[in-house]
Amino acid sequence: MNTGKGFGKTILIGDQFVLWEIPAVLSAIPFETECTVQRLDHGSGWTLEDNRVEVPGYKQAKLEDCRISFNRMVEVMGLDLEKHPIKITVGGDLLAGSGVGASAAICVSFARACSREFNLNMDILEINRVAWEGEFGYHGLPSGLDNTVSTFGGIIKYRIQDGVKQFERVRISEPVEVVLGNSGVTANTASLKGFLEAQESENPRQFKDRLTIIRDQVESLGKALKAEDFALTGEIMSENHSILIEMGLSHPRLIELCSMAESLGAPGSKVTGGGRGGYMIALTPGKDLQERVASAFEAQGVPTIRAAIGGTPTDDRDFQILT
Repeated sequence: MNTGKGFGKTILIGDQFVLWEIPAVLSAIPFETECTVQRLDHGSGWTLEDNRVEVPGYKQAKLEDCRISFNRMVEVMGLDLEKHPIKITVGGDLLAGSGVGASAAICVSFARACSREFNLNMDILEINRVAWEGEFGYHGLPSGLDNTVSTFGGIIKYRIQDGVKQFERVRISEPVEVVLGNSGVTANTASLKGFLEAQESENPRQFKDRLTIIRDQVESLGKALKAEDFALTGEIMSENHSILIEMGLSHPRLIELCSMAESLGAPGSKVTGGGRGGYMIALTPGKDLQERVASAFEAQGVPTIRAAIGGTPTDDRDFQILT
């Protein structure tokens, strides 16, 4: 029996456009999914015990995605589960819900647990690649963004350039507080690419102009964050959210939560993840501001995560080409 873990994540900007080779800035959050793999003496294949705390309905909605994901990773790792059946037990303190990298975390944690249990000796790049394969079950064609930050941790700027996946670290001196608020809406991330392709087809010039603005926003936010200019970082987040709203990538409840956070002093906020549901993120530097926003959300019954971004990554790589 062996165990593996994967971080949750939040995305500050660039969420939906990585497959158009727009970079994204995102961070691991200090909450993890933990997966235990135990060999069984009888039976075949795998069974799952999912003990994660969830946004109501999330696990049932993702059940078929989860099945496809595990089967794909088992095949990629070359595991013979007819000969060595396993029980998969999933838990941890990361809430299962759209927008916090729940699917990536379960993929990363499963890959790590299997590598240890079956003596596969996969290095961190191989763990990341297997997790990316698992993400196909949830996302159709995954960008690789979620599984990468779940594997490597820290804050990263991720991009696909000429078809090559890569990331660089965004380092800040101390972690900065954020609040994540859940809309209660489970989004279908797999349909996102088609949704955006339809917009590109209907009005290619407008779509291209928006991507140009978003690319500039990503670069500006990365520089502001490195400089620890959180006022400017928040301003850019909110400006980006305005474009996402225009593109139909937010949700009325997410817009409401962002407005509430900013009225309480957050310098910026936006949808995080694929959008159209799931979570929003508010930048809330300082524990007092974080508590003020989080408490207001909780008073309305909003599932809320208090987190800090910019914590210690899993290694000291400043730049990495991904395979």
